[in-house]
Amino acid sequence: MVWEYKHEPFTDFTEEQNKQDFQAALKLVKSELGKNYPLIIGGEKIYTDDKIISENPANKKEVVGYVSKATKKHAETAMTKAWEAFYEWKKWKPEARANVLFRAAAIIRRKKHEFSSILVYEAGKPWKEADADTAEAIDFLEYYGRQAIRLKDGMPINSREQLENNEFTYIPLGVGVTISPWNFAFAIMAGTTVGPMVCGNPILLKPASTTPVIAYKFMEALEEAGMPAGVVNYIPGSGAEIGDYLVEHPKTRFVTFTGSKEVGIGIYEKAAKVQPGQIWLKRCSIEMGGKDTIVVDSDADLEIASEAIVYSAFGFSGQKCSACSRAVVHKDVYDQVLELVSEKTKELTVGPPEQHVNFMGPVNDQAAHDKVMKYIDIGKQEGRLIEGGNGDSSDGYFVRPTVFADLDPQSRLMQEEIFGPVVAFSKADSFQDALNIANNTEYGLTGAVISNNRAHLEKAREEFHVGNLYFNRGCTAAIVGYQPFGGFNMSGTDSKAGGPDYLLLFMQPKTVTDQF
Repeated sequence: MVWEYKHEPFTDFTEEQNKQDFQAALKLVKSELGKNYPLIIGGEKIYTDDKIISENPANKKEVVGYVSKATKKHAETAMTKAWEAFYEWKKWKPEARANVLFRAAAIIRRKKHEFSSILVYEAGKPWKEADADTAEAIDFLEYYGRQAIRLKDGMPINSREQLENNEFTYIPLGVGVTISPWNFAFAIMAGTTVGPMVCGNPILLKPASTTPVIAYKFMEALEEAGMPAGVVNYIPGSGAEIGDYLVEHPKTRFVTFTGSKEVGIGIYEKAAKVQPGQIWLKRCSIEMGGKDTIVVDSDADLEIASEAIVYSAFGFSGQKCSACSRAVVHKDVYDQVLELVSEKTKELTVGPPEQHVNFMGPVNDQAAHDKVMKYIDIGKQEGRLIEGGNGDSSDGYFVRPTVFADLDPQSRLMQEEIFGPVVAFSKADSFQDALNIANNTEYGLTGAVISNNRAHLEKAREEFHVGNLYFNRGCTAAIVGYQPFGGFNMSGTDSKAGGPDYLLLFMQPKTVTDQF
């Protein structure tokens, strides 16, 4: 019996016992830092001499793990093993495949703080953010398992009485490639792996090079849950070497990717080209980021508005594709909102995320740190620096939460994705003007409107062109099964992860007519 889906509850760290349990998990994970991790291809563990070194972004001297690096030869072997596994895995009943996901969810739930602690060390996530990442990974397993069961009998269609019986069912596509990101190193990696997998498709998993250890630990959970060898193959490696190779491979049936716009566009183009020997058109599920806006109306609750901006802009150091990087505020309340945000930003603590007192940890790596600091320099030329504006990468990759005011809507700080703890304020003359500014980017992922004017909210419902729109709350923290997630325009293919139609991306419908 499968119980009704409900999202995994978040840990209440105001309870002392929960704090102690998490600290114990941190201590355990810290004792295991620096281990060597193999590839997993067809169930076989393969150690290579060439390693990916996963470092703690809050402490560059601390190595989380040495992870074997896959070559093209490994990728080719993984492709062969995955296709061998496909012909058995696709025959498993959907309930049996879903049961692997449910069992993996239970395993992860029992070790929840351990998985979250890995995210603290490897992804630089503060406790709350790490806990939410792990909870979302569990949610994807539970939700997609149920969705696979829901779709197992296909959809009803018409049959002509006494003449024919018509059936419309879904079958898996084949072997796919999952290229997962570092920011939601567990949740998105898990979701983009098990969504296609539970439909009957084997996966070649290439996790982000800065967060491969959490992906390996996930593989262990899948194996313990009963996943057959070859159904998911763990092949971390260079995007230029094996990423492009697998995207272009004639035996790749589909690609899931979450990451930057530039890389996403390249994958979309490469996957579209039909290779010699390829007998299908590849499908792509691509999520590429955003330039997300919180609009504050003249009659908004300013406390809600300022809290929404601060948490959405600076949660996990602004390294969310849904992060609020733009606040567009009605001129009548602009100065008040800016002052409230400034006050709240001053209070934010930045430091090593294993220390619970810190709201913000580091950014991902040196490249991310340098990019954010470059945009802060640009912001100093384009607008007025209100808070922050400084960083330090001597020990870890830290940047203070930064607020800029008085930006032109067409400025670089208002148009280009920064992916760091920087929010830019722009003043709107009217609510319509605010919506126009909110829509003036090439992206369309998330947005929020803070207003007590119901007519304005309904106007935004129709005109604010984003895939996930929120009223009177922040623009981050979508929950699987509650707020299916994906965006318009250059934010990607709007695959709506965690939604009722996501699994259909990885199956093909088949009609069978039985003539009487």
